[in-house]
Amino acid sequence: MRRRSTSSSIRTPIVKRRQSTLGFDEFGFALSKKREQKLNHRSHEYSYPQPDAVRVKQLCELLSYWKGSSFICRSQIERFIRMGIPPSLRGRVWKCLLDLDSIRESGVFNYQACLDEIRKPLVDLGVSEYSIISALSTLSQAQSLPGLGFCREDVALFQQIALDLQRSFPTHRSLMGESPEAIEGQAKLFRVLTAYAKYNPQIGYSQGMACIAAVLLMHLSEEEAFWALVVLLQKPKYLSELFDLSSEKIQHQVAVFQLLLKHRRCSLSRHMENCGVMPLYYAMPWFLALFTCLPCWDSVLAVWDLIMLQGMTGVFRAALAVLSLLEPRLMALTDHATMLPLLLRVPVELAKHHVLLPAIWAIEVQESEMKDYDSLATQKTGEDPCKENLKPNCTSPPPTAEPKTLKSDAKTPTIAAKEPTKEAAGFVTKNVFTRMLRVAQRCLLVVSQPSGGSKPSSSSSSSPQLSKARASSSLPQAQTRAKRRSQKALRTLARKQGPSPQDSDAAGATQDCSEPGLRRLKSDPVGRGARRKSVHRALRRRSLHFCPIGSPRSDSHKLLLSPQSAQATAGHYRLLSPQPGTWGEQETELPIRESQLI
Repeated sequence: MRRRSTSSSIRTPIVKRRQSTLGFDEFGFALSKKREQKLNHRSHEYSYPQPDAVRVKQLCELLSYWKGSSFICRSQIERFIRMGIPPSLRGRVWKCLLDLDSIRESGVFNYQACLDEIRKPLVDLGVSEYSIISALSTLSQAQSLPGLGFCREDVALFQQIALDLQRSFPTHRSLMGESPEAIEGQAKLFRVLTAYAKYNPQIGYSQGMACIAAVLLMHLSEEEAFWALVVLLQKPKYLSELFDLSSEKIQHQVAVFQLLLKHRRCSLSRHMENCGVMPLYYAMPWFLALFTCLPCWDSVLAVWDLIMLQGMTGVFRAALAVLSLLEPRLMALTDHATMLPLLLRVPVELAKHHVLLPAIWAIEVQESEMKDYDSLATQKTGEDPCKENLKPNCTSPPPTAEPKTLKSDAKTPTIAAKEPTKEAAGFVTKNVFTRMLRVAQRCLLVVSQPSGGSKPSSSSSSSPQLSKARASSSLPQAQTRAKRRSQKALRTLARKQGPSPQDSDAAGATQDCSEPGLRRLKSDPVGRGARRKSVHRALRRRSLHFCPIGSPRSDSHKLLLSPQSAQATAGHYRLLSPQPGTWGEQETELPIRESQLI
């Protein structure tokens, strides 16, 4: 019995020595055995590039003349982030990227005054900020007791933050155990989170903020960590679209990431959806904790450097890189019960710095691309069921068949469509050349319609629709051709009709006029002046409307004045007054004098 007692008395000091020699790694995490490392999912084997003295000096010089709005400074800091930020300068780099000094000076909020207000209800409760975790039972009892002098909302806030303090990096030296450093670290974290809840009561405190604030406190002072949390959670570039009281923002960002994943990794996304693994299950913990669940802490800090530089774009890049590394293993699995643990606990060999960071920098995600996916996700989530009936894919009754005249009118441009409304309102265009342009456009549209009466030609039936860009580019040439055709038609009309009795002064000059005579009249300055005077009266009476009649080109000089004579003579054009359906007027024949020729 003595030997047993002596052996037990000898073994206990050995165990105490092993516990007392327990140390911490370079990032402050407690060293543990391999079995405990697997349990805590934390690795102490780091592979980040060791800082060089020359590189450290160059980075210090860059931070000394840092200007956030300078493109050169940001490109240089991106180069250093690619190579790896030294741990001793990471806090200064984050301060420069977040521009904490200017925000702290321009802010009206007083951090110390806010802390004084926070301590008042704590004193009333008999709770100290340094023992907030041990006072959880007191807070729960105080919340259930009615009629006390303190606010219940404050008590609920204190209780929720105290619960999350226990789960925030329990193996880190600043939050682990009951050492003076751990007690001070827990009090700092409690003050920062409570102050932000008072600073922004619309958001308050939500789950995930404790991990972000704890990482900030590892590299910044207490007040700097508070302002860094304010910048991260308020600026749209960073995490403002992740935290809210209803958790709608984080669900929207997960939907955006789902669209990005379908575009970049289509087969992987389809396989995961078939297995029942949705992005909401694994992307939400990644986004809310900013990948602090990765086992290698040097990789976590490198991802944070990228997020400080690029914001949410860096978050999406890191998520895509993790999935690209896990893709071969995920494609081999067929059950969500085995896929989810792999996604939530990324293997150590894939989370190494020399493996994960090259994969992140190999993926490019543009802000414009994210805006497009954001708008698509907004349309999908905010789509109205009534609007779905307007889609072409929906089953709706077929539209009634319209006559061919209506179809031809639908092809007219906006100027021709607006013309009847202006004529009905009594709008009179004073500019003659504007009227001529509109008449040429109508003539062009009618000529472009199928020839041969009402039967459409094969070319028009094969390509009924013409692009707007092509039509607009060929419009001036078509107008010129239409004017030439109208001039030729008017010449033949004047030659066939002869002079009118009203123009007795021009009868001798125009009677039995031949084609050379008309050409002479066109080039003659006297005839040109006569045309200018007579054109105003002709266009003031009524606009001309030309329509093609199916006939060969050889008979293009034959012109008719009424629709009844179109059947007898196969001319290329017929000159009509505006149609009643389009202009709202009666059809009348229009006599044209030779002096009115264009």
